[in-house]
Amino acid sequence: MVEKVLFLDMRTRNSLGAFMIDLLSSGKVSFTRADAMSALNLSPTAFQKAAKRQQLKHALLSPRQGFYVVIPPQRAVWGAPPASAYIDDLMRHENAPYYVGLLKAAELHGATHHAVMAFQVVTDKRLPMLRVGRSVIQFLYRKEMAAVSDAVVDQKTETGTMKVSSPELTAFDLVRYWYGVGSVDGIATVLVDLGQKINADKLAVLVPAFEQTVTQRLGYLLEAVGHVSHGHALHRMMERIGAPRWIELEPGQSSDPALRREVAEKNSRWHVLVRRIPEPDE
Repeated sequence: MVEKVLFLDMRTRNSLGAFMIDLLSSGKVSFTRADAMSALNLSPTAFQKAAKRQQLKHALLSPRQGFYVVIPPQRAVWGAPPASAYIDDLMRHENAPYYVGLLKAAELHGATHHAVMAFQVVTDKRLPMLRVGRSVIQFLYRKEMAAVSDAVVDQKTETGTMKVSSPELTAFDLVRYWYGVGSVDGIATVLVDLGQKINADKLAVLVPAFEQTVTQRLGYLLEAVGHVSHGHALHRMMERIGAPRWIELEPGQSSDPALRREVAEKNSRWHVLVRRIPEPDE
C-alpha cells in the first residue's frame, strides 16, 4: 500500500517522474525526448524543465542529446545502470549499426584476466567517448559493418538484448584495434582463453573482412599462445589472397626509432618481425 501511495503521489507531483517509474517497472531504463514528450503531451520547454529537475535529483542523465537514462535507486552509487542495459536503445537512437566488441566481448565470452575498464562498441559512426556515471563507453570506427554482420550475435541483457561480436570476430578486432587493449601482451593474454571458444572455420571466413596485416598478426599470436589449428586455418585462407609483405608485430615500431629494438624473431610463416616475444599473463 505504501508503494502505491508513493507512486500516485509521484504521478501527481511530477508526470516525468511517474513516466520514469513506469519505465523501470517495465524493465527498461532509457527513453528519448520524443518518446517522453509524446507520452506525456509536454512541450519542449516543459519537458526540459522536468528533465532538469530529475537530473538535479541524480535520478536521470543524458549521455547524448535527446537520449535519457534513468538511474534506478540500486544503481545510485554507480551514477548509472550498466551500459549493457541501454546500449541497444542508444545505438538505435544514433541510427547506427553496432556491436559490443574487444575486451568487453571477450569478457562476455569468458576470456579475460583483467577488469575491463571500458565498454567497447564498434560502429560505422564516429562517436566520442562517453562517461555515463562511473562507466566509460568507447566507440571504435569500422566503415563496412555489413562485412562482419554474420559474426555478430544477440545476447540477452537485463533489459532486452544487445549485439556482441562472436569469439572469432572478437579475436580479429583485438588485433585490429590494438590500442583498445593496450599491448601485445594483453592481446596474447586474452587469446589464451578466447582461443578455446573459437571455431577455426568461422575464423577463416572473416579473413577477407580485415586488412592482411591484421590476419598476419593474429595468426602469429594465436600460434604463439598454443592455438596452432586456428593459425593453420588463417594461413590457408591468407595464401589464397597473396604473399604478405613483412610487417612489425607491434604497429608503429618500424617508424619510431625510439621504440625500435633488435629483431628477436623473424617469422617467415607470417612475415612478422618480432622485436619482443609476447608474454601472456599467467
